[in-house]
Amino acid sequence: MGDLSILLGEPLDAQQRQHVEALTGSVTPEQAFWLSGYFAGLKVGIARVGGAAAKSVAAPSSSRTLTVLHGGETANSAGIARAFAASASERGLNATVADLAHYKPRQLKAEQGVILVVATHGEGDPPQPAMDFFEFVEGPKAAKLPNLRFAVLALGDSSYEHYCEAGKRLDRRFAELGATRIAERVDCDVDYDDPAAEWRAALLATLAAEVKPAPAVAAQPVFAAATAYDKRNPFAARVIENLSIVGRGSSKDIRHIELNIAESGLTYQPGDGIGIVTHNGPAVVEALLEATGLAADAPLTIKGEQVAVADAFARHYEINTTVPRFLDHWAELTGAEALHALCSDERKADRQAFLRGHHIVDIVRNHPLPGIDAATFVAGLRPLQPRVYSLSSSLAAMSDEAHITLSPLRYELHGSDRHGVASAYLADRTEVDASLPVYIQTNDQFRLPADDAPVIMVGPGTGVAPFRAFMQEREARGAAGRNWLFFGERNFRSDFLYQVEWKEWLEHGLLTQMDVAFSRDGRDKVYVQQRMVERAAELFEWLEEGAHFYVCGDAEQMAPAVHEALITVVGSAGGIARDAAEDYVRELQRSHRYHRDVY
Repeated sequence: MGDLSILLGEPLDAQQRQHVEALTGSVTPEQAFWLSGYFAGLKVGIARVGGAAAKSVAAPSSSRTLTVLHGGETANSAGIARAFAASASERGLNATVADLAHYKPRQLKAEQGVILVVATHGEGDPPQPAMDFFEFVEGPKAAKLPNLRFAVLALGDSSYEHYCEAGKRLDRRFAELGATRIAERVDCDVDYDDPAAEWRAALLATLAAEVKPAPAVAAQPVFAAATAYDKRNPFAARVIENLSIVGRGSSKDIRHIELNIAESGLTYQPGDGIGIVTHNGPAVVEALLEATGLAADAPLTIKGEQVAVADAFARHYEINTTVPRFLDHWAELTGAEALHALCSDERKADRQAFLRGHHIVDIVRNHPLPGIDAATFVAGLRPLQPRVYSLSSSLAAMSDEAHITLSPLRYELHGSDRHGVASAYLADRTEVDASLPVYIQTNDQFRLPADDAPVIMVGPGTGVAPFRAFMQEREARGAAGRNWLFFGERNFRSDFLYQVEWKEWLEHGLLTQMDVAFSRDGRDKVYVQQRMVERAAELFEWLEEGAHFYVCGDAEQMAPAVHEALITVVGSAGGIARDAAEDYVRELQRSHRYHRDVY
């Protein structure tokens, strides 16, 4: 290959240069694309693969600026935004990336072009870190934006009624403020990769056509951390432990799973998640084949590849949970009046209840369509997505390992046993040396603060997982900050997850305080939010001293209840009115001292 000293500079010694030459001579174009993330400044591309000097790319044009804003409670929106900015820079656009959690919305009136990548949380809500941005732009203080051009990519989950609503709200509001759309909004379901890539390519083609070519500059890669593994290319992690961590008589099955990730190059921080590339079980696949009448070996083409229908059901499509997309599709195909009625806007509540109580196989059984072909049937299905679990370990304490804490979902519906796609699959992988396809899902919104800062952690049930990682990390680092855990479960004797570890951390002083709530042990049920209110004075004192507040677990009931309890704590202990207490909590969010990992 060409002289690498031109590309990489003289700091590399001869042995290092030999390693780099060996690597670049063996990678594929797809691997080289990954390496371009690893060697960042990432406004430039990596060298031509397999034996050429660095290619030249267009220098950003100074005549047009572009700001790519992202907002979400996971890393999905940030990843799309960074990829967009990198591609934009290669095409000669001055592209910068900013998180809506940190971006000052008053700057919008000075922007020339804004690209928004926004995820919806729950039933149509904006992501919590972006709440301030939404409140400002949707409020009376927002300035008119007649000189701004914008485009929106909305991320969502079509199993929710208010699909992609956060992105829709910003799209409407920017238009109301006088901004001009560069392109129409695109709404992406959980299988967002291909639609997002198509949106990026089309939008960049429009933008690049407006930019005069700029002088070419040589690539200048700079070392930066990255990983080769993702949901399309997972690492096969070996199971080294799969243990039940509840006691005899527990009404739950909660598993502690340890994975060996040695030699993978995977790294993570406390607060990150681990993605599991899963598949549907044989019994679920067989039931749907029987209901549809499709032959297991019937051919089906997926993205240019021909697979058997049974394999498509097992590995490519969501075939359990029913979403409005399938309901609409099946109603249209069968002409079933009962299904058509549920598709009307007037029946939203009934539709949601129906979807929760019927899997795809139930609908097909109740409204059969003999003779349907495979391609027509799967047109109403969503691609099967990996499941992400909070990591319950720290690499600083558990080198080469990744731990998961989960409760497998198992229940009965319409007379048959049902289970969660990934949770039951993981729980049943009890044999040592079994392998699981995994990757790391970063979560920059759920990070530990400085070592001397106090932290308050609220994690009932398996929501305690990341806080075990927090304690391991702080112990390994010798962090001086105080730590307070609120933990809740059903029964003390059987469900006190990681009890021995918490007791040891308490005895050694790493865990300063621990408050527990076991809802089934007394006459009256008690939950973590009640314990918070009981300790209001001291909890508020910690907040006043700069504590960071964390909550992890159920998004539908627990997280809102904890949020309400926090407002109550601030109001009662701070001696202030409800409105002032809400402002105080909002300020915790603005200053990034209130962190949520809810699902």
